[in-house]
Amino acid sequence: MKALTLLTAAALTACSGPAPDTSSDGNMTSAGSVERKVAAPKPKAPDYTGRWIGVEGMVLDVAPTATPGHYALTMQWDLDNKGNFDGTATGDTIAFDRKGIRETLRPTNGDATGLKYLFGKTDCLTVKPGEGYCRDGLSR
Repeated sequence: MKALTLLTAAALTACSGPAPDTSSDGNMTSAGSVERKVAAPKPKAPDYTGRWIGVEGMVLDVAPTATPGHYALTMQWDLDNKGNFDGTATGDTIAFDRKGIRETLRPTNGDATGLKYLFGKTDCLTVKPGEGYCRDGLSR
């Protein structure tokens, strides 16, 4: 009888711990298990700041401004034309107005620029075929 009393006391002690957490941030399934909702990570905006080099003197400098998603663009886009422009990020592109035309910088590789000198490069921004800028990771 004494052994039965000790065994019962030990069993009650083992079961007297804190109750398991039954809270849920998901929905119950028909099988009674909980489906956890996992939020997808917010995609990080690409970092285009720094100097991008084109061909024959073409260069693009991208600098952040005080307003998130806005950039100051300084570019020489051919031998005769250069200027400063306000750029606005949308997704992975930067849009800007140049000489009354809406232009867009989009991420590409060197082959997509259409410029032989940039072929094989992997980190580039292209406005249109024949106008692109690349960096090798050292120009930031």
